[in-house]
Amino acid sequence: MSLQLKAGRMAAFSDGVIAVIITVMVLELRVPAQDLPDFEGLRKVLPVFVIYALSFVEVGIYWVNHHYMVDDVEHVSHGLLWANLGFLFAISLIPFGTAWVGQRGVTPFSLSFYSICCASPAVAWMVLSALVRRRTRLPFAGSPVKQAISSILYIAVIPVAYHSLISALGILAAVAILWLFPPKRSIECRVRKGRPFSP
Repeated sequence: MSLQLKAGRMAAFSDGVIAVIITVMVLELRVPAQDLPDFEGLRKVLPVFVIYALSFVEVGIYWVNHHYMVDDVEHVSHGLLWANLGFLFAISLIPFGTAWVGQRGVTPFSLSFYSICCASPAVAWMVLSALVRRRTRLPFAGSPVKQAISSILYIAVIPVAYHSLISALGILAAVAILWLFPPKRSIECRVRKGRPFSP
């Protein structure tokens, strides 16, 4: 028996999980103790806020690109559902990495751990996008080269963090900037299908 599973339910479930992930991250932001002067307190929480902002952008980029990817799928398979769950599990590690930095501070180990939490969904994304491509017979929504570069940069943060924390943060920011623009093929497909697109 062949079951035609609608992609809409997978997309709605994914949207809900990603919304919870973003909510959990913002709950980790803590106002500094009242005995600190305002600017001193702000200086103390600034590194944590930078990591939170990076995490928010990372999760947001995944959500946007997931939208483009699922838009190509009409029906999902059992394997695709599990691959999507694997991706959601991996992306749910980002708040854990963010909280680790928030509680332990910006140290070489905490940034290394954070980068591993960010690399996990990148790998899961490659698996998910390969299954979507097999099902739709369309080219990858996002560049496989860009996906590979992102994973390599995340791993590169580990040795770099032990030499320069600023450089490690710069690499993390570079990955976010790399993915800020929507995938070119998704724009072309939407135009071909007569769907509006606004950047």
